[in-house]
Amino acid sequence: MTAAADARWMAAALALARRGRGRTGANPNVGCLLVTAGRVVGRGWTQDGGRPHAEAMALAEAGNAARGATAYVTLEPCAHLSPRGPACADTLAAAGIARAVVAMVDPDERTAGQGLARLKAAGIDVSHGLMEAEARRELAGFTGRLATGRAELTLKLALSMDGRLAMADGRSQWITGEPARAYAHALRAEADLVLAGGGTLRADAPHLTARLPGSTAPQPLRAILTAGPVPDGFIALPSLAALDALVAERQLNRILCEGGGGLAATLLAAGRVDRLAILRAPILIGDGIGLEALKPADLSETHGRWRLADSRMLGVDRLELYSPA
Repeated sequence: MTAAADARWMAAALALARRGRGRTGANPNVGCLLVTAGRVVGRGWTQDGGRPHAEAMALAEAGNAARGATAYVTLEPCAHLSPRGPACADTLAAAGIARAVVAMVDPDERTAGQGLARLKAAGIDVSHGLMEAEARRELAGFTGRLATGRAELTLKLALSMDGRLAMADGRSQWITGEPARAYAHALRAEADLVLAGGGTLRADAPHLTARLPGSTAPQPLRAILTAGPVPDGFIALPSLAALDALVAERQLNRILCEGGGGLAATLLAAGRVDRLAILRAPILIGDGIGLEALKPADLSETHGRWRLADSRMLGVDRLELYSPA
């Protein structure tokens, strides 16, 4: 198998992994392809709630065709036993695969290299590191939670051309058009938790649910950063510390924040934003609400903080995705 072919198959495995965003519970969303003689014989991605794992799904599809195949897996196959299923490293070895190409080593200390070691001990040709950066970006929430106790947080802002988040009275429905709003619902469907602030709750009474036609994705948890009461179905979080405690308790990997200017400024100032999604509408609001609460001491503090990762049109609105520089 050539390096170009390996990269192509791993890219396909990463595409499968993205199908599990927001659906795998505490588990990472992983993709797996089984390939023989340039033909896919099995494919899988981590299923709802975290089981079956991607490898188990791919092996079930492949059946006997898995023998002699190459497995492309976006995360090291697990090596620890679980009441919910056997270790994937063992099931791949038992299926008789000839080769395993793994994007990144599992940071979970229960595996952390042991999965690769078991595959090698079974006589399987093992390599890792192919498209590791892409895999790490995909699993940033999972790896970050294990390392720091914090989930990956995406801040979504819908802005007018003059940088307003809402009208002066707090109303923000609707700054953007339908394609941009559909994108926002897709972001919700990929999140374990959707977060807003008390001001947004009072001004817009948002549902914060993912409403995509035909979607079977589980609904994310919904939380409001406020010391006051919240409607039924919402979780009240009085502080960022309470948010971190919820992440630890529920083992959440991905958070989407749709807060107003105050909450957005708080998260940005605290360095808590891992991804910034700006939806910029071709309208002018003038006197309205922006990020006034974000008060850098000097312009030098604002430069070099963000890099543009992607930009495209969604109807008449422009999406800009930024990552920390």
